Amino acid sequence: MNDALRIIKPGPYTLLVDSGRRLCQHFGLAAGGAADIHSYEWCNRLLGNPPNTPALEIAAGPFAAEFLFQGHAALCGAEHSAKLNGKPVHNWSSFSVTPGDTLQLGYAQSGVRSYLSVGGVWNVDTLFDSCQRVNDDGSARPIKAGEHIHFSALKQLKLNKMTPWNQIPDDDSALCLPVRPSYQFHRFPEDQRQALIDGHYTISPQSNRMGYRLQGPVVHWPATGIESEGIALGAVQIPPDGQPIVLLNDRQTIGGYPKIGCVEASTCSRLTQRRPGQKVSFCWLDTD
Repeated sequence: MNDALRIIKPGPYTLLVDSGRRLCQHFGLAAGGAADIHSYEWCNRLLGNPPNTPALEIAAGPFAAEFLFQGHAALCGAEHSAKLNGKPVHNWSSFSVTPGDTLQLGYAQSGVRSYLSVGGVWNVDTLFDSCQRVNDDGSARPIKAGEHIHFSALKQLKLNKMTPWNQIPDDDSALCLPVRPSYQFHRFPEDQRQALIDGHYTISPQSNRMGYRLQGPVVHWPATGIESEGIALGAVQIPPDGQPIVLLNDRQTIGGYPKIGCVEASTCSRLTQRRPGQKVSFCWLDTD
């Protein structure tokens, strides 16, 4: 088995991801999966890979890897000024590679996370139907320098493809997070619901794949704690300091902080491409 991707420089946090685990939260396992499912899915679609094919999720950069096969790869997501053998590579596109080719990504200039996949079948272990590796504490285990990730590359010739322009999001644009009223929504006073919607929040540097912490107007919870309950992707948690947290892929499976609602999954993908210091706001989803 010679088809492989050799990791030269993994960057601060590169993971092997797919679409995540399903029906496993009652075991205490986080769903995991690609933080930006939109970019991840386009990465595989450009290559003709089946759904749930693994990809590398590359956060922030810089990153470098060597292709040890002949075939095709694709790159989608954040803008990292990617170069193949020193020559620019189009983002949101597939491209041909030969043994010894080296891909380099710089620091992210727009967005946070890029997705890199290859045309073929990845030969990786899975846990509860997901390739995402976990540490003993349940956190995601990142890729290390020197690792070889093996797969069986597709040998047939393919034309290089690009994602349609109207499917490429603008990660620098203003982002409003549509919230579906749920969980303890009706137990928050009306003025506190309004405070969430009227406020403009800044993404905290403490944000990660577990949740995006926001800094801005305080939302007060008038009661004591609540009984622990299951947590969905996008749940908007209000901790004691009143600063909202949007819970994401690697969130804890249960929690006892009140939640005022839930952000749509598609918007969670867009949120994970925002960087600390960028602004976001909230709006209620029309439930009529």
